Amino acid sequence: MSESPTRTSERVQERNRTTETEEESEEADVCPECSGNLVADAEHGETVCEECGLVVEEDEIDPGPEWRAFDSSERDQKSRVGAPTTNMMHDKGLSTNIGWQNKDAYGRQLSASQREKMQRLRTWNERFRTRDSKERNLKQALGEIDRMASALGLPENVRETASVIYRRALDEDLLPGRSIEGVATASLYAAARQAGNPRSLDEMERVSRVGRMELTRTYRYIIRELSLEVQPADPKSYVPRFASELDLSDEAEMRARQLLDAAAETGAISGKSPVGLAAAAIYAAALLTNEKVTQSEVSEAADISEVTIRNRYKELLEADGGVPA
Repeated sequence: MSESPTRTSERVQERNRTTETEEESEEADVCPECSGNLVADAEHGETVCEECGLVVEEDEIDPGPEWRAFDSSERDQKSRVGAPTTNMMHDKGLSTNIGWQNKDAYGRQLSASQREKMQRLRTWNERFRTRDSKERNLKQALGEIDRMASALGLPENVRETASVIYRRALDEDLLPGRSIEGVATASLYAAARQAGNPRSLDEMERVSRVGRMELTRTYRYIIRELSLEVQPADPKSYVPRFASELDLSDEAEMRARQLLDAAAETGAISGKSPVGLAAAAIYAAALLTNEKVTQSEVSEAADISEVTIRNRYKELLEADGGVPA
């Protein structure tokens, strides 16, 4: 049965309106003068072209708050909404947290009876936040991850990833027979490597409450069972941290990267510790740029032996075509 002419006409009109809307949307994303990309300038409330600087739209509505803040404490004080959800808290930050200060909203001290009442409320609130063994387990593990990440100077994205890895291990029932600290440390170690901000096993062992053997065994188990894709650590990812600790110049850091690239092309870094290679590259680059740094200082910063540095930096210089000192 064929459609009526009226029905067909309505379909054609609808298709034409859709096409016009898509064309208008595409035209709104490009400059009408030079077809360049448009960017939003939030400071001036304008939409401008990256290529020719044409102001396409002005006096835009600011969706942000009506107040201004100049530091984090002032921002927290003026904000009228809560923090966003995060995997770094066992309840994702959705529950209520009663502060420890015994003061009212005006900063006045509470009376003795009120303090007792608030303490009872804190106790019950804590019990409600962790109602079963799984939540208590998660709370302890996430606290451990945050403690170790702070000690290692790892950024927030690594902590978030480690929290997600631990949650997956808990959901897939991988913890029986293993300690909470061991799985938490393995999760943080894997997250740091995934984020390209790795830490050595020696550094992890120093801040962890488990031994190196348990850490490596648990790490391999977690990687295998969760099918995590973790690339081998790149020696160049350690270079900025070591250079910063030794107060070396940007030139020395760049030279260290060049040494590692040259060694990678010749296959000289295959099968060797990335931490030792990074430390040796830093030492060799400091020599080549005439910056004063001793093997002992590099050894302390990288937590690697001086013998390893001496052996590796000679190999790096030979791969680069230089003559070891």
